[in-house]
Amino acid sequence: MFTVAASVIAVPAPAVAHPFGDPQTVAIALDEQRPDVVRVRWRVGGPDDLTLLGVSLGLLPADRVLLDGAVDYRSTDPALIGSSTQLVAYLLQQITVADGGRQCVGTVEPPMALARTGATVDYTCPGPVGTVTVGVRMLTDLNPAYRSLATGPDGQRALYDSSTDSHDWVLTGAAPSVDTRHGRGAVVQVAAVTGGVLLAVLAALLVARRMRRPRTVA
Repeated sequence: MFTVAASVIAVPAPAVAHPFGDPQTVAIALDEQRPDVVRVRWRVGGPDDLTLLGVSLGLLPADRVLLDGAVDYRSTDPALIGSSTQLVAYLLQQITVADGGRQCVGTVEPPMALARTGATVDYTCPGPVGTVTVGVRMLTDLNPAYRSLATGPDGQRALYDSSTDSHDWVLTGAAPSVDTRHGRGAVVQVAAVTGGVLLAVLAALLVARRMRRPRTVA
C-alpha cells in the first residue's frame, strides 16, 4: 500500500526515450542441462524505453509519449508490460534463433523484474547445437537508432542494429573469440620468452664459472 501511495504522490517527471543512450543488452548461452536449448536474455537500455514499447504494443495510452518526444514513465509500467501476452509475441517476433537454417521454437519465461533483469527466452532447436544464427531486432521497429550489445560464451561479442540484425554464435567446441585465442597465444609466447631468458642466464653462469677456474700450466 505504501508503494502505491508513494507512486501516486511522487509522479516522476517525463523522460525522453534514448535510442542514442545506453544500448540494450543481450546475453546468449547454451542451457547447461540441455544441449538443444539456446537461452537469450534481453534487457532494455532505459526504463523509459519500456514505456515507449508499451505504447507501441497498445498496453499504455498514446498520450504517455508527449509531442516533444518526452516519455511519461511510471514505476508500474514494467510490471504491466512484463505480464502481457503482447510482450511475449513481440519478443518471439523480434528475437529469432536458427540452427543450420532450421528455426528454433521460443518460450518466454515470465519476467520477475523486467526493467532490472530483463526477459529470458529459451529456444528449443531440432537437435544439439554447435553454431546458431541469432537475430535481434528489439525496438529497431520503433526507431532505427536503437542497438543491442550482445555477449556470448568465451568472450564473443556483437553489436546489433537496424543494419546488422543477425550474427552467428559458436556455443560448443573450440573458443571462437579472437581475444580469447590471442590471450592463450600470449601466454604461450610469454612462457617461451621466459624459458629462453632462463636458458641464457644459465649459459652465462656456466661461462663465468669456467673463466674463474685456475688454468693448469704444462
